[in-house]
Amino acid sequence: MIKKFKTLFYVKSSLITLYLALTLPIPFISTGELKIIFLLAFLLGLFLVFNITHDYVETSKDKISYKTTFFSNVIGNKSWEIFWKDIKLINYSRTSQGSKVYYFITFGEQKFLVPQRVENFQELLSLIVEKTGIETEGMGYISPMWTYKLLTLLSLLMIIGEIISFFILNVIYAEPISLLSYCGNPSTFS
Repeated sequence: MIKKFKTLFYVKSSLITLYLALTLPIPFISTGELKIIFLLAFLLGLFLVFNITHDYVETSKDKISYKTTFFSNVIGNKSWEIFWKDIKLINYSRTSQGSKVYYFITFGEQKFLVPQRVENFQELLSLIVEKTGIETEGMGYISPMWTYKLLTLLSLLMIIGEIISFFILNVIYAEPISLLSYCGNPSTFS
């Protein structure tokens, strides 16, 4: 039976909302022909962020696979698959933040990153134990869930603040925002 483990919702939401919070104002504060260029760049970036957050793990009775999208492959996040019988052990390395990143190590000494940001992670760990006999005790998400939730919340608050600011400046005071017009006139900063 094939099982699919998608990227965690909170990982996706944190990346997408952070992207929106950081880039959403740019098309609105630009002027002239730059507005179209920035809008197209914003839409392309949004498409890419949506695309790279749709990687997933697939397991079957014989193997485990990590499937990435075309654009994830292009930027270096490659798809892979390993037969369960080829996994010799699971080892880890510490990150600079103190977390542990785990690797499948094959009998051929190849290393494959254990996906630690997937839904139903405990079920995935149970499958690894069942298929390989290797204990996974102590393995968990690479970062605590609250970090993704907090990043999503802060990004949403930034977006709300940007929308309110845009509304106040453009609707209430009827003064179009243009950061570039301020940058072009040094006397506005005195």
